[in-house]
Amino acid sequence: MARWQGRSVRKITGGRYKHFRKKRKYELGREQAETKIGKVRARVIRTRGGNIKVRLFETKYANVVDPETGQARKVEIRRVIENSANPHYVRRNIITRGAIILTELGEARVTSRPGQDGCVNAVLLEKKG
Repeated sequence: MARWQGRSVRKITGGRYKHFRKKRKYELGREQAETKIGKVRARVIRTRGGNIKVRLFETKYANVVDPETGQARKVEIRRVIENSANPHYVRRNIITRGAIILTELGEARVTSRPGQDGCVNAVLLEKKG
């Protein structure tokens, strides 16, 4: 089912805005991808203006950058430790931007938007030692 991302029907005060037109196609939104840990599954979506987004539904790997050395490595994701977007995403292992994931190298914070970029980029927080 489509999501409408137009102006709200309600004002901040609680009153209602008067309708002056119908809903438009460019106000349509899509369901979020909710990227999980698993076998890599993605889908390319054409967006407005002919641009493309890559919806990442499941992934097993992340590109993790070590800030001390500046080196990036493709490592396996073990699990989601923390997710400020929604605390219930942790037990469902859903990855969003800002989530802290446990990788082979240690804990890392996700800096990309997997549901829109098609990859998981992260910065290492603490090394596994």
